[in-house]
Amino acid sequence: MRQVVLDTETTGLEVERGHRVLEIGAVEIIDRKNTGNHFHEYINPQRAIDSGALEVHGLTEEFLADKPVFREISERFLDFVGGAELVIHNAPFDMSFLNNELSQCEEDSLGNWNKSGGLLILEDICGVLDSLALARDLHPGQKNSLDALCRRYEVDNSGRTLHGALLDAEILAEVFLLMTGGQTQLFEINETSFDQQKSDVKGLGVSMDANALRKSEITEEEWRAHRKLLEIIEATSGQKPLWPDINP
Repeated sequence: MRQVVLDTETTGLEVERGHRVLEIGAVEIIDRKNTGNHFHEYINPQRAIDSGALEVHGLTEEFLADKPVFREISERFLDFVGGAELVIHNAPFDMSFLNNELSQCEEDSLGNWNKSGGLLILEDICGVLDSLALARDLHPGQKNSLDALCRRYEVDNSGRTLHGALLDAEILAEVFLLMTGGQTQLFEINETSFDQQKSDVKGLGVSMDANALRKSEITEEEWRAHRKLLEIIEATSGQKPLWPDINP
């Protein structure tokens, strides 16, 4: 399965007020592995940048003045994302901006992606998964910004003093893989804890069967979260999870 984790930076928050995309960053994941392939472009938005947006990403009009406009990179962008499932944090925001950019492109700048003519939107050629909605399902009532998820999943984002589309896409890719089945660290912690328990028991002169079955009670909330995770893994991988689907 091919997925593209994507992020944009914009001149402001409201596409309805004519704000534009000024940076796109995207990284490729195939069968849950980051391939290292990426797409990254700075774009001349041909308009002023709101002061609030400038504080977030630090990209000035002077820096972007000699960069290509969107229509000049549109075919390469579509070649990279076409046919993939897009993973975007707060997908409706980025999708509205990208579709607005596509709507302003001449048909011949879209290459073979607009064979039928007329208006092209990304949903015509890509699937879309909103990682913010996914995080809210997994962690209801908690903060689910990218920074909050980095803290929760112990992903290093110390280099993220300003938002940058490619850096944010790379961080989101790591968080997304952990959210949708990255259980390695959890098992390592449990095994370390069990080894320590064995050591502590031996120190008391008590024998302990290392193969003894370890049981623990789970709450109804934990069970629902487990079921939700199984559904997410199946939806994102196209395969049934290896974990048994047994109601305790």
